[in-house]
Amino acid sequence: MSKSSKAALYLARLEDARCEGKWEDVPELVRKVRKHATDRLCLTTTAETEYAIIKASQNQKPGSRPSTAVDSKDLDTAQLVPRLLSAIDAETTYLEDKYQAQVCVGWIYWTVGDYSQAAASLPQSLENELGQVELSSISEWTRVCSLKAAYLKANCLARNNERVAALAVFESALASLSYVWSGQKGRKQLRFWAELFLTEFCMLQAQALERGEKSLDDPNSLAPFRSWAKYWEVSKAQGSPLAGGYGFRGAVPRRRVWNEYYAAISGILQQDLPFPTGLVDVTNEASARNQLRAELKKVEIAYEGLLLSETSFPRADEQRQEIEDFVAAVMRNWSVLNGRDWHEQDLGPGGKEGLSRGILDILYRAATKTFHSTAILRYLFTVHIAVAEFDLAFHAFDSYLEIVKKGKARVDKTGHPEPSLDDDATVLETISQATTALCKYGFHDAAEKAHNLGVELEGMLQKLPAPLPNSQDNITTLDEEDGNGVILHPRIPSRVYALSWQAIGISQAQWGRTTFDASIRTETQTKAIRSFQKSLSPENGNPTDVRTLFTLGLLLAEQRELTAAIDIVKAALMSNKKTGDESGSYWRERSLIPLWHLLALLLSARQDFIMAARACEGAFEQFDDPTVLFGSQNLQGTFRSEHLNEAEARNEKAQAKGLVDEMDDLEKEGMIEVKMTQLALLELLEGPEVAVNASHELLVLYTRLFGSFQQKAPATTQKSTMEVPKSSAGTIRTLRGSIFGHKADKSSRNLGNITTVESGKSTNLPERPQTTQTVASIATTATTAPTIHVTKENGEAGDTGRSRRSSSVRGRRSDSTRRNSLKKREPSAQPRRTSSTGGAPRAPTIVDGENFFTPMADGASQERVDFFASSRSDIGRQQSFSKGRGLLRFDSTASSTRGSTNGSDNLVLDSLSSPNPLPVVQFPSDQVKRQRQTVLVRIWLMIAAFYRRAKMHGDAKSAIEEARKLVDSLEGEVTKDSSGSISLRDPGWGGKKSVEELWGDVHSELGYLAIAEGAPYVARDYFEEALMHYPDHPSAIVGLSNILLDIYSEALLPPPAIPSIILPDGQATNLVPTSSKSQAGSHKIGSIPTLPSIPLGLGGTSPQSTKKHTTFHESSGVSAEELPPPYKAVSLPLVDRLAARDRAYGLLSGLTKLGAGWNYSDAWFALARAHEESGQLDKAKEVLWWCVELEEGMGVREWNCVSANGYVL
Repeated sequence: MSKSSKAALYLARLEDARCEGKWEDVPELVRKVRKHATDRLCLTTTAETEYAIIKASQNQKPGSRPSTAVDSKDLDTAQLVPRLLSAIDAETTYLEDKYQAQVCVGWIYWTVGDYSQAAASLPQSLENELGQVELSSISEWTRVCSLKAAYLKANCLARNNERVAALAVFESALASLSYVWSGQKGRKQLRFWAELFLTEFCMLQAQALERGEKSLDDPNSLAPFRSWAKYWEVSKAQGSPLAGGYGFRGAVPRRRVWNEYYAAISGILQQDLPFPTGLVDVTNEASARNQLRAELKKVEIAYEGLLLSETSFPRADEQRQEIEDFVAAVMRNWSVLNGRDWHEQDLGPGGKEGLSRGILDILYRAATKTFHSTAILRYLFTVHIAVAEFDLAFHAFDSYLEIVKKGKARVDKTGHPEPSLDDDATVLETISQATTALCKYGFHDAAEKAHNLGVELEGMLQKLPAPLPNSQDNITTLDEEDGNGVILHPRIPSRVYALSWQAIGISQAQWGRTTFDASIRTETQTKAIRSFQKSLSPENGNPTDVRTLFTLGLLLAEQRELTAAIDIVKAALMSNKKTGDESGSYWRERSLIPLWHLLALLLSARQDFIMAARACEGAFEQFDDPTVLFGSQNLQGTFRSEHLNEAEARNEKAQAKGLVDEMDDLEKEGMIEVKMTQLALLELLEGPEVAVNASHELLVLYTRLFGSFQQKAPATTQKSTMEVPKSSAGTIRTLRGSIFGHKADKSSRNLGNITTVESGKSTNLPERPQTTQTVASIATTATTAPTIHVTKENGEAGDTGRSRRSSSVRGRRSDSTRRNSLKKREPSAQPRRTSSTGGAPRAPTIVDGENFFTPMADGASQERVDFFASSRSDIGRQQSFSKGRGLLRFDSTASSTRGSTNGSDNLVLDSLSSPNPLPVVQFPSDQVKRQRQTVLVRIWLMIAAFYRRAKMHGDAKSAIEEARKLVDSLEGEVTKDSSGSISLRDPGWGGKKSVEELWGDVHSELGYLAIAEGAPYVARDYFEEALMHYPDHPSAIVGLSNILLDIYSEALLPPPAIPSIILPDGQATNLVPTSSKSQAGSHKIGSIPTLPSIPLGLGGTSPQSTKKHTTFHESSGVSAEELPPPYKAVSLPLVDRLAARDRAYGLLSGLTKLGAGWNYSDAWFALARAHEESGQLDKAKEVLWWCVELEEGMGVREWNCVSANGYVL
């Protein structure tokens, strides 16, 4: 072998020994290279010096970092450096050897701790030093020296706290890693210095970010960490995947680098910063969030895998703080990703539910490395709530509460705080969340558990020190210490104090509504009001929380404290603070929709119906433009050909979507409820005929919000959303529109106006009343009629509207065939009250020939310019004429509430002042479908009631049939459910109504329709069937009880036993002999005393008639033994009549004790009649006064329609 061949062989072996770290072989190889390659003096000198540095470093104490300086006596710098420098000066041929020697000089100085000299000795860059040498052909050791030089220089700068300059050195040297990424597996020393380079780069970047020297806004803020991740991927692809632990002696753990990476990318997510594009390709703006989510998940998986593999289960005296810190960071990220600013398409496959399921897996894996971690149990409760697994959520909460209570008792006993326990503020906040969730998504059992939690929460608050005051945020206060100077119970923030009292108040209010014990209801509701007042306390509470204001306003409304409730709702709505909404989400306005709805009901309870209708419109007008709310999609529901619909479907992405496309189902349901209240007001003011025409808008709005529900229906139903009947005459009756096409004369929806002639005046009515939220073309229309009343050109209410309203209402009332009827509305209908909108006083209501109720001429319905004008002057009209009984029972609490809101004119409220205590719940798709069907059932039943009261009985039957089909399909779906979480009687967590209750609604409406058709016995069968499905159905109980009482009083006679025969001329003949009829009639008149014809509780009954009534059974001459043959009977036996009366009494007395009937005036009025028929006149009087009080404070619809979740906003 020639000398040159040997030289090349030994040079290659020396290169390999240096790259593989085989330093024991280096001295011998250096000797051989010197022998066979005499011109490589610089190379051999450098190799010898590197060997000396390695040996000196190995003599250090075990465990010391590689950056620890070596003692100069172990490394003879005085001899090594001059020799290297002379070799560098002599080298002119091999530039790589010269570069390696220059790096070695700097390494010597760095090793002995002379960092300034080291920085000065290191070469600038590989490109500058090698000049014209092709970089792709340089040796691997030269690449190692390049990484080494960058690392040493940056380390020297970092030691002088020049972190930014050090990071710049690292960034400029990133090109040296290209060989590492090239796919060729590097040898040991290249991998060592590459990992050392990247570790120092990442940790330095983390320190700079922590100290504010670098910002996450920088596009290259994640570049070091992405390089680190790429290094891991390349190592895995090359067949040598990296494990956990330490990359080299004395370095930080590899998982620490992943931890810093996770912290940095989490900061970008939580601060909503632009996605950094350094070392990553972003194809378009829409994919930036997808890429951020994907990168976050990748880092999360890597760090979690290392953390769990390197962490063992703790001993009794150990904590796993790193596990809990990681879980806390994961939950902070989840709260952002699951929040309202991130949408399903931003999260990739699985959406928010898939995200939450992944978080649950992380939490359960973390629980295997901790022992009784209260934080993990708390997170499990929250995330299980988010995926609608309520049973598992409350199992986790029960475990959490048990551990916390025992831990707190242990701390109080020993005086030694336990770091693994949550602090008092966190515990209170978690219990408040659980209480709110129970009230929001549960039913009676959940309300009882929430009430018990509220009692426990109140006890905990009383034991804790006073909360931090609101007004002195800048003053630090000293907490109470124990004997050892340890603070066991620091003072809680006012926000937590307010949230706790809010939860206590909600639990009390919910328990007052659902409890069966009527004796404690009033006391419980009073306590709830006081709890809300504490939550709104300016000193220690949160006086700007719109959720508490809403709930307190609703509770006061149920207590008929209308003035105080209106003041509170106004205080919440008078906020002048616009929350910017640069993103166009209108969060504040969306959160205020239920408050506008509550204000509308409160104003209707004060008989200010015009302003109530304006409040309904205000809920939608606060969005400025209908296209903001609904987008550019067409809401008219007009017919279009298939190819136009297909073209629109293709262009749907190009169309601007509205806010409703971002809303959850609860918000959408709130909008539906506002619309239903609008129609109830429209019926009250204009009559049921106009409400029938406008009911089409309700279906169009439902379709826009929830999409079309595919239900098998007759062909005429499809036509219904596109046509209304043509008016063939100028009468009110011809204004009735049928969406079922039952009339022969139809016309297209694009007709103009229908002219109505009434009282000699011509009024242009819209063919269906237009509202601000149903049509996108309103913005381009010059003049549009208000939603619920006919206007003149000058905008004032027309006289025809008033005359129509008063006549239609009086006409509806005079149609009643029920005796002693005090009712202002039909039991199954929404409450309808009347009031004059003009200056003339209204005529008194006539009941059985007597003036029963004449409202005060207070002008309550006069249209006002401003919603929020001072209402102090009309407090007097709120005083009940019922001798002051009951209405002012909460005067003390209400007055304090009013006092707290007196100065609210200048109060700036932020409806989003505190984060929502509960996460956004992702219900299963089947449950979402069931809930939407339930809403649609209620819509159809409301439309059926409009038809019934408009005497359009065929259309009413069709609407009820639509509801029946929906309930039938719901029943089929529920019976197929195998999870066991729902049943026909239990809608499950978050459900609206059970299937049995919906059947009760349908059959109850059929019963009232049968009454309207004059078939009371058919109605009785329907009511009985409704009660078979749902025994506590309020309107069915009232309807059935009225029929039973009519049977008892013989206002309703039994049908003939032998059906009549229809003669050819169309006349009916009765087969019962005339003589028997006249005999029975004379016997009845002569021997059985007649019942009083007017309510006894209102006076006007003589003592003689009372006496005759009480001795009815004794004076009756008919006995059970003397029953006539059935074909001759014209009245029921006394025993049957008494059974009917007693059954009605039993049904009504039970209903009025329930949460569904304690403030149901129809039930109380029927109960008063039952008392009267039983001769209990004092009780009848008392109940009638209570009826009057309830009616005075009742809105146009029931109060619980304001919020889909009870008292929780």
